[in-house]
Amino acid sequence: MEAADADLAASREDMRDVLVSLLAEVALNYVDVRTYQARMSVAESNLKSQSETFELTSWRQQAGLSDELAVQQARYNLESTRSQIPSLRTGIEEAKNNLAVLLGEQPGKIHGELEERKPLPEVSTAVAIGVPADVLRQRPDVRRAERQLAAQTARIGVAKAELYPKFTLSGSIGLEAFSTGNLLHSGSRTVSGGAGVTWRIFDAGAIRQNIEVQSALQEQYLMAYETAILNSLKEVENALTAYAEEEQRRQALQEAVRAAQQASQQAGYKYQTGLSDFDSVLEAQRSLLNFQDELAQSEGAVISNLIRLYKALGGGWTSLAVSEEK
Repeated sequence: MEAADADLAASREDMRDVLVSLLAEVALNYVDVRTYQARMSVAESNLKSQSETFELTSWRQQAGLSDELAVQQARYNLESTRSQIPSLRTGIEEAKNNLAVLLGEQPGKIHGELEERKPLPEVSTAVAIGVPADVLRQRPDVRRAERQLAAQTARIGVAKAELYPKFTLSGSIGLEAFSTGNLLHSGSRTVSGGAGVTWRIFDAGAIRQNIEVQSALQEQYLMAYETAILNSLKEVENALTAYAEEEQRRQALQEAVRAAQQASQQAGYKYQTGLSDFDSVLEAQRSLLNFQDELAQSEGAVISNLIRLYKALGGGWTSLAVSEEK
């Protein structure tokens, strides 16, 4: 009975593992949708700015204040940015379709609900995890391995019990006399039924062999349990490292974007006043687009890594604030 209960618990952990993986994939694909939309907004914003620069350069060329080279360079910058939009649009549609399938819907059915662009979900700078032992027990694969080991341990107990005789007692003991005076007479007591003994003494060799087999299986389940624990530690450590490092990268990119915005504004002003050539404008615009696009991707990656961390923790955890600094 104990082994059967443990086997049932292991099967339930299989179901829980599937559910945790499904929820993580849904969350990751939702983040993909919002990340692509953020990158699309970046591209469209830069496209508008570069279009204005192209018009300004064309006007200056017609007025004799600039040459044809500057016009073509501005056109190159503009069309280069425009060429990124189709692939971003494709990424948005694919992410929406993936999300729809995970939700059990037909591709395209949830497009309307996700059409409005919304920012990525905000996340805390602290990660909620449990103490190490609790973290491991929350993972379905560890819990499954633990229950399988418990079931096999119970089977060893059952196998060893076969070495010993089993005693059975059936029947009843009663009294025929109802008056106190007759209770002390031997004839007033009745006994029915009897006792039995079952002992597989001639099967001792087979029983011992079965014990050895069950013990060997227990060793295998113990090794599987230890492997599950080590694997969980590896996944949690990798996920935590990826999250912390990407968060640092995101913060650095935020500073890079601020600097690139200022550089782009200054380059544009100097070009219009004749204090610098058009190359500085082009370089500043390209850098701004690249840094803004990388920042959008990094912000999505931070959240995706956090989702993977929660998945590595088992999908459910006791709340214990731990700083992301390691």
